[in-house]
Amino acid sequence: MSHQSFGTLSIFFPMWNEEAYVHRAIDAATAACTELIEQGEISDYELIIVDDASTDATPRLADELAAADRHVRVVHHPVNRKLGGAMKTGFATATGDLVLYTDADLPFDMAEVAKACRIMRLYESDIVSAYRHDRTGEGALRAVYTFIYNLLIRRLFGVRMRDINFAFKLCKRRIFDHIELVSEGSFIDAELIIRAKKLGFEVTQFGVDYFPRTRGVSTLSSPKVILKIVREMFALRRELRGITPVVVR
Repeated sequence: MSHQSFGTLSIFFPMWNEEAYVHRAIDAATAACTELIEQGEISDYELIIVDDASTDATPRLADELAAADRHVRVVHHPVNRKLGGAMKTGFATATGDLVLYTDADLPFDMAEVAKACRIMRLYESDIVSAYRHDRTGEGALRAVYTFIYNLLIRRLFGVRMRDINFAFKLCKRRIFDHIELVSEGSFIDAELIIRAKKLGFEVTQFGVDYFPRTRGVSTLSSPKVILKIVREMFALRRELRGITPVVVR
């Protein structure tokens, strides 16, 4: 082995009514982690399903997977806490040296995780965040929302990211000694990156091929969700005025 292992990798999946995807997600993550161990990138892994009070078969399927495999853990929310709440639970539950969060519908090829680990080592990054090469698969309206959203983040926070809300963030867990996420809604992706950058942590971006959701429903473009994002965005902007970097580069 030519380089030191990162140690344990935690991958967590926020899930709400994802019965069509739960097995596929865990199978793909298991295959990717097994390969990372063989490559010497990691020494062990854990896969965490955050069941956000699902009303379908997701909780049962998740528990069955956990019972059959020591690598799989499940956290059940008694009430639905949306994406932000599920992500906060995932980051708090993860015990690995590296933590990857992504969606159950696997919007990218899990083999990209190996590339993210190499980028993290090469650039000494604290977070490796993926962006989509081609977003036409998500539909014209979502693509417009994404463009405007990234532009707003740039204007309000001075943070330049190509695809800040994409569900692929590989993080060194130690950054959460300094970062406490607040958002309960979909703004949490941006909050993580904005706080990390303001604190002086190194964030590196790389492009991946995008695979749109084929089953289930995405709720991220509803007016209610967008309104919550805007509220949380301005609340964070007010708070950040008092934050100073913890990392000097």
